[in-house]
Amino acid sequence: MQLSDTLALVGGLSVLWNLLRLLWRCWRGFRQYILSQFWQVDLRGYGQWAVVTGATSGIGKAYAMELARRGLDIVLVSRSEDKLQTAEIYGRKTCTIRVDFTDGHIIYPKIANVLKDLEVGILGMSVSDTLKVLYYTKLILDIPCGHCLSVFRGHGLIINISSETGVRPHPLVSLYSATKLFVTYFSQCLHAEYKSKGIIVQCVTPLLVSTSMTRHTPVNCFTKSAQGFANEALNTVGYSAYTSGCLSHALQVNLIISRYLRT
Repeated sequence: MQLSDTLALVGGLSVLWNLLRLLWRCWRGFRQYILSQFWQVDLRGYGQWAVVTGATSGIGKAYAMELARRGLDIVLVSRSEDKLQTAEIYGRKTCTIRVDFTDGHIIYPKIANVLKDLEVGILGMSVSDTLKVLYYTKLILDIPCGHCLSVFRGHGLIINISSETGVRPHPLVSLYSATKLFVTYFSQCLHAEYKSKGIIVQCVTPLLVSTSMTRHTPVNCFTKSAQGFANEALNTVGYSAYTSGCLSHALQVNLIISRYLRT
């Protein structure tokens, strides 16, 4: 075999390998964002109650409403008592817990006392409007992993809302980017540790969603409404433990943003 034939063979195999990788990524995206819209996981299989933190506004509120629409009873966790009272309108059984996660470990007994008699299957850790609360993700996750999402039942779901800013470095919002990276890595580590015990830890990394945090940016092909995003993101449960949440954001990350940052 001549050198030119060898190079042609290597080149052909390289093209085939990259083509197969592209097809696999396309299939995974199609399955995660298209097929999931038609074949959704019954979230009630994880448990009848869902705990949602930051449940009185933005993505957290949208998740709570969507979970209620899908037949789950909701535990609303927030630091605002007034907003908790007005949010108790989902048409399902609701329970409210007023806590401020920046208070540290003293919130444990209050949360545990409310959740101890509930069949909690899902925990949604919503994005916060502030940076400092991200440190306290560990506080709430200690509770489901050790108590309400019991490993002895062999099933449970934790959803952490990270951000695209945690996917790659974002200058000028360096602290926010770094803390979101923590949420992403922490979620992936927890998923690896607990998936064998039946507990799924899903990390969601959205781009722009129209909420008070983004000053209610107008909804368009790049920016999702909070309710629309929650609907699509919950459809990906059971399909992926790491997701952009919706097709629009996945395309932006893979086709637009990544190319821009490489230039």
